[in-house]
Amino acid sequence: MKRNVLSVFILILMICDVHAQKKTAEQWENLFNGKDLKGFKQLNGKAKYVVQDGEIVGTTVLNEPNTFLATEKEYGDFIFEVDFKVNDNMNSGVQFRSEIKDAKDQCNVTDKRTPERVHGYQMEIDPSDRGWSGGIYDEARRGWLYSMENNPAAKNAFKHNDWNHYRIECIGNSIRTWVNGIACAHLIDDMTPKGFIALQVHAVSDPKNVGEEIRWKNVRIQTKNLKPSPDDNVFVVNTLINTISPDEKRMGYRLLFDGKTTDGWKGANKDVFPSDTWWVENGTLNVSKGKDPRMSNGGDIITKEAFSAFDLQFEFQMTDTANSGVKYFVVEKEKTTGGPIGLEYQILDDDKHPDAKAGVNGDRKLASLYDLIPANKNGREKLPIGEWNRGRIVVYPNGHVEHWINGWKVVEYQRGSPEFLALVAKSKYAKIPDFGIVPKGHILLQEHGTHVAFRSIKIKELK
Repeated sequence: MKRNVLSVFILILMICDVHAQKKTAEQWENLFNGKDLKGFKQLNGKAKYVVQDGEIVGTTVLNEPNTFLATEKEYGDFIFEVDFKVNDNMNSGVQFRSEIKDAKDQCNVTDKRTPERVHGYQMEIDPSDRGWSGGIYDEARRGWLYSMENNPAAKNAFKHNDWNHYRIECIGNSIRTWVNGIACAHLIDDMTPKGFIALQVHAVSDPKNVGEEIRWKNVRIQTKNLKPSPDDNVFVVNTLINTISPDEKRMGYRLLFDGKTTDGWKGANKDVFPSDTWWVENGTLNVSKGKDPRMSNGGDIITKEAFSAFDLQFEFQMTDTANSGVKYFVVEKEKTTGGPIGLEYQILDDDKHPDAKAGVNGDRKLASLYDLIPANKNGREKLPIGEWNRGRIVVYPNGHVEHWINGWKVVEYQRGSPEFLALVAKSKYAKIPDFGIVPKGHILLQEHGTHVAFRSIKIKELK
């Protein structure tokens, strides 16, 4: 009997110890006391924030800019959670690692309604049919860093007209989000290492949207003994230059350009690298205003490897009137005077280069499938000349292809489909055997007589 009592006593001690360890490991701090807005300050606009029934209630006000209820403290590494409820007519978000500075000087944004402007990372609250709740938007700065088009399986995680649970993990350069326990976004970025957390009430300009409410509760944070959540295999957007994050490496991504050498590349239709036209400088791969590829000694470069199905990511910087491109499924068998032929992701200064007005329905503009399919751009994905754009080409094993720019998917098509073959038949590629449908090919960076720079070129082979 004594032995049984002792065993039970030991078991109770073990259970208590486990709970104690868990409590020590998860040291949550409530940011909202359920009674008032102590510890918060209002920034940027004059939307209404009140406390009702132990909840923070934010209400829209006509013609006020985006308004933020921000913590007085700043946070660097943390795990943050909050519950909220919003109807389908309202957009909102949770700012984190955010700042408020002079908009004109710091963000290149002029907002006459606010002499200063909140900017920084935001976990999107989007009840619309677009379904981007859980994505990461860079408020008043770079725009969308991680749209939910990158993880469409998580679009249904949001619960309409009901309470939702948000989780944000910021540990070092890794930023991850969850909606109701579903992994949504994974961003690697180092622009802002710390800042305040804020609850947004979005601006409204239509009187019918005045008085819309969003309610928050259970606002809490961890800043000690942080333990990242297990791997979730969510697509990673990594903005760090020429790097592969541990999660990207685990998922099979690798660099095609190491930021230092031209290893792995050669001149198109050549055995050597055209160093008179291309050079490496400060972690970027540059092409000069050199030879035009329409001449027999064009300066295009290609990967020494050939690829079939892949996820290719790259950043590119255009100069004034820039013209270049990223070609794929290049086989070098067409001995043309204009360089190798292949499917092409167009790189072009749409505003100033005359090629933007050529072609059909804009199929020679930025991010288009050159001369075949125009990019479906809405204007928000466009960055000024001189800034770095994020390009992406995805070729799935089943032949489905996508073009992306700055987080927006702008082209989709099926290699070898009747629609694709019909487009080719009406194009300048009509007489080229097997154009665009070869099983494997090289990746090409085009020299077209203007200065363009590339970096962070990485690939994952898909199977």
